[in-house]
Amino acid sequence: MFYVLTALVAAGTAFVFSLVIWKLALKYKLHPPVRERDVHTRPTPRLGGIAMFIGVLVAFAFASQVPWFSLVFADPGPILAILGSALIIVLVGVADDIWDLDWMTKLAAQIIAAGLLAWQGVAIVSLPIGGVAVGSSTMSLIGTILIVVVVMNAVNFIDGLDGLVAGVVIIGNGVFFLYTYVLTRVIGEAEYFNLSALISVILVGACLGFLPLNWHPAKMFMGDAGALLSGLLMAASAISVTGQISVPAVVAERTLLLPAFIPVVLPLAILILPLLDFSLAVLRRLRAGKSPFAADRLHIHHRLLDLGHSHFHAVLLFYAWTTVVSVGCLLFLFVPWQFALTLVGLGIAACTAVTIAPVIANHRRRIAAERAAASLEPAVGPTSPAPPNHVQEHP
Repeated sequence: MFYVLTALVAAGTAFVFSLVIWKLALKYKLHPPVRERDVHTRPTPRLGGIAMFIGVLVAFAFASQVPWFSLVFADPGPILAILGSALIIVLVGVADDIWDLDWMTKLAAQIIAAGLLAWQGVAIVSLPIGGVAVGSSTMSLIGTILIVVVVMNAVNFIDGLDGLVAGVVIIGNGVFFLYTYVLTRVIGEAEYFNLSALISVILVGACLGFLPLNWHPAKMFMGDAGALLSGLLMAASAISVTGQISVPAVVAERTLLLPAFIPVVLPLAILILPLLDFSLAVLRRLRAGKSPFAADRLHIHHRLLDLGHSHFHAVLLFYAWTTVVSVGCLLFLFVPWQFALTLVGLGIAACTAVTIAPVIANHRRRIAAERAAASLEPAVGPTSPAPPNHVQEHP
């Protein structure tokens, strides 16, 4: 109940401030010109990340006054680190949305924000895979920074269609919240599980509040500030569970062996499309001799549009893939693995069929056109030569 209330606080705050910022941005023309790689055709404000950040701040303030969350706020260090890192990311993101900063400045800010998280304890210290523990504080710092920076950029890279990032984040973090909530109920009170659940539900609320203005056709975009903020909070939520879980305690309970692996698998499942798009983009740009952060129009969502999907259908496809993979992963906690695997296979088959449907339709139309053209060739082709005259001429 308190999680729902906190999400509603985040959603309501983000929605109200989205409206205010949108009107101010239009009044003072705080929107960049349309770029060649953009899908939209009219200048649109990119300051939705500010409203999302305010929603996150207000929701955390509300939760801090609720006794239910007293365990989370017993040590304020991680919370302050998360909010401080978010502030850094939002400030740099807003500056980039308005003035278009160079990639080195943005990367430096991301590293600083991720380093602040690790410094205050939101860090990878162990992995629930066979008792693997991070060997040193230096490795923990480097590993945490790398994961946070990759996740932030992966989420930012798919921010190219109206409502895409907000919807994917809502689905993914909704599933992750269910996982952390269930695991908390099984294991008992644990600070890192409660912190992870709180981060996830606040982010879901902030995205829900912003989505009405971001739905196609979008009145406002979340911009780099919103996309990087979403990635930062998703990474912090996952690290709070994955990097802090007590391996010996979990392995000692055979019934909890599978949940021990899901903190590693589930974040990857939720982010499979952003991470895939990020990896392909980096490889593509490095192969072309460009910066890995150089913008182009070859992302997965652009390719879906080029295949023939409408804007709306492309966004729904991202939602569908995210739902199938993340919910399918969570199903292994509740049903026999054979049944879960079957459902995941059916979901993947259905998503694949819908994804390639325009290709098949275009192929059929091309074949039909070729056959129609072939049937018309005798009627419109060149006149056949006259048969030879076999009558002999007299000398």
